[in-house]
Amino acid sequence: MLLGGVIAVDEKYIRDRITRLRMQKDVSEYKMSYDLGHSRAYVNNISSGKSLPSLGELLAICEYFDISPMEFFDERLPNPGLLQRAESGMAELNEEDLRIVLGIIARLRKK
Repeated sequence: MLLGGVIAVDEKYIRDRITRLRMQKDVSEYKMSYDLGHSRAYVNNISSGKSLPSLGELLAICEYFDISPMEFFDERLPNPGLLQRAESGMAELNEEDLRIVLGIIARLRKK
């Protein structure tokens, strides 16, 4: 939530954001816990509110989802990983193709 230009984050936001990103990546709590080098209950404990990740672990979680901490805390980005892949793909397009993509975006935003 934005409060006077500063992001005010609560524990629920962090838990919900991790859950949403995990589901978008289509990975189980167990698999994510294992991939991060923790016991199988690690992500479940975060999701259920029993614990929160340390700052270092939160950075590792951002890296796991291939997003920056800024993207993690930006509520306007429901799927930052998908947006990042789109940006990466667009960076490889020539100017003419970029103009076509911008036209498509403008058309979709009107709907």
